Amino acid sequence: MALILQLETGTSSCSVALASDGQVLAIKEQNEANIHASHLTLFIDEVLKAANKSYNDLDAVAVSMGPGSYTGLRIGVSTAKGLCFALDIPLVAVSTLQAMASAKQSLANDKTLLCPMIDARRMEVYLAVYNANLSPIEDVKAEILDEHSFAAFADYTLVLFGDGAEKCKALYSDAKRYRFEPHINSAEDMTSLAFEKFTKGELADLAYFEPYYLKDFMVTQPKKK
Repeated sequence: MALILQLETGTSSCSVALASDGQVLAIKEQNEANIHASHLTLFIDEVLKAANKSYNDLDAVAVSMGPGSYTGLRIGVSTAKGLCFALDIPLVAVSTLQAMASAKQSLANDKTLLCPMIDARRMEVYLAVYNANLSPIEDVKAEILDEHSFAAFADYTLVLFGDGAEKCKALYSDAKRYRFEPHINSAEDMTSLAFEKFTKGELADLAYFEPYYLKDFMVTQPKKK
């Protein structure tokens, strides 16, 4: 049996799930900005207790690796690595965007592709495009959206979702080939991907693994009054 603790902190959602052999046993999550530092470890304790499991029962920790919120990813990865070091168990890193696509996999087909988006401020988003097998058709990138952003996929219907998709509804609202779906990031969405990676031995290097920020963290100065 593979008991995997799953942490999702790449967006405003703070989410923890516990899964056994690809089946979720317990989940605790809250979609609220800036709560990861104060809530993540509490949520971990709660899901273990809900499933009647202990830390020593864990076989691995899976973490959402990015792209996404710099602070959220740093907190999630630091927590995951700390647990792995303390418990001497492996770390599984799961693409945040691919996990999002996994949640919408049933909507994809030969003519419909999945495009998860994470808000990167202003009109920029982190995005990727996946087919029905969750294989990337467009690799992860940061892009400032305009009416030509998806010209290469003119023959497909694109399912757009995630907090980054909200900002472009007006931009693509008149195009019938775009379909918008509601979505809140969840650790539950990592389940099948994390279990597959663990089973195949596709593990992160615990000593050197860092989140996939995609862009450098920019420190802004407050405006002078």
